[in-house]
Amino acid sequence: MKQYFELFDNVYIPGRWELERPMDEHGQEIRTWIFREGKPVTIKRRIRIPICTPGKALDFSLLTSGIVPIVSARVAAVFAELAPGDVQLFPVDVEGQSEPYTLLNITRVVKCIDDEASDEVRYYKPEHEQPERLGQYRSVIGMRIDPSKVRDAQVFRTWGWTGTIVVSEALKEALERLGATGTKFTSVTGPSTITPEERARDRKSLELLDTAASARETAWRTLGSLDQEVFMPIAMSSAWPGQRQLWSVIRRDAGRTLLVTHGLSDPFIDSLEPSVGFGLELALEVDSAVKDISKGWPLLLLDRVAEEVAAHEHVREGVKAGLFSMEVAGKGLPKALVTSEGRVAVLLGLESRTLPGHFSTPYGEVRLVTVKALLPSELAHVLEHGAQGQAELARRFADNGEEHLSRPKRRPVV
Repeated sequence: MKQYFELFDNVYIPGRWELERPMDEHGQEIRTWIFREGKPVTIKRRIRIPICTPGKALDFSLLTSGIVPIVSARVAAVFAELAPGDVQLFPVDVEGQSEPYTLLNITRVVKCIDDEASDEVRYYKPEHEQPERLGQYRSVIGMRIDPSKVRDAQVFRTWGWTGTIVVSEALKEALERLGATGTKFTSVTGPSTITPEERARDRKSLELLDTAASARETAWRTLGSLDQEVFMPIAMSSAWPGQRQLWSVIRRDAGRTLLVTHGLSDPFIDSLEPSVGFGLELALEVDSAVKDISKGWPLLLLDRVAEEVAAHEHVREGVKAGLFSMEVAGKGLPKALVTSEGRVAVLLGLESRTLPGHFSTPYGEVRLVTVKALLPSELAHVLEHGAQGQAELARRFADNGEEHLSRPKRRPVV
């Protein structure tokens, strides 16, 4: 049987660089989704690749904005020789690099995922309200493919799950002989890695998590336009009920962006019983259309707040009781928000005229908790006056019309 391997970007290389989304020669962003569909594209502009994290240059890297490879000249030569019918090679200028690099556009899509052999697969259904993706995969874990369906493809994306790059054994071995840096391979052929009992348990947990996630997405769509193009990688966390950290991005009126946690109300996966997890989700709204969510301060702040909520029961109890203030690390956050001690404060649970306090799921009611970034002087007011100070801030935020909105560049209300 032929062997095939999923090709990853090795993110664990110490001191490695990170490459930003591509630009043209005029500084205009080139949308990366066109390189993820497994189709030939026409690009007449010269492509420039900024570096978002300086470090060791690699032969193979994926852009931070998606599963799009940037490769050195010697790696490009391997693909050109072994897979000429499967790729397009676009020369790019990588910031600060004199040596040539290439954007690799994979132009083959093969329908070959073996649903039964894979550890876990999920599909888009009518209730997900994305008719263009109906029948495609929402998630594939422990992927296995059917080699008999691949035919002559040497590198390809998998149908219905095009965020994956699969290469043949011959291509893998050629890259290894070359000593290409940045590559990591995982086999996608052979028997499943889990037992029938494990599979049954996984399917039960999948059903529970899917039901909860679908109910949340329905709620999110009532708040604005759910952004499906934002690439938000899933992180695993034993502190979250479903052991997965998920986020959603909602585009709102007046150019606002609403970020919400998407998993604090997952059922507790260890018990395999219906529940609303911690019974809450967090929401942080800013007054701008944040383009690169993964690099912006709003997600960084919400992530740190969510970590505290997930890890500490006393924090959750305080949040559920009403207004609750807390501090998190200020590194990487706007200077206007950071105290002299290097911390940033937030006030949770502010009422909003434009966001509901709760939403329903088949497993019960979930509270939607707003998160508002405080200025240092507002934190000082809370520390001095306690609950009375929190209530006073809430009243003044409501009076000036900003309520739960987080905005670093504003005047303090106290």
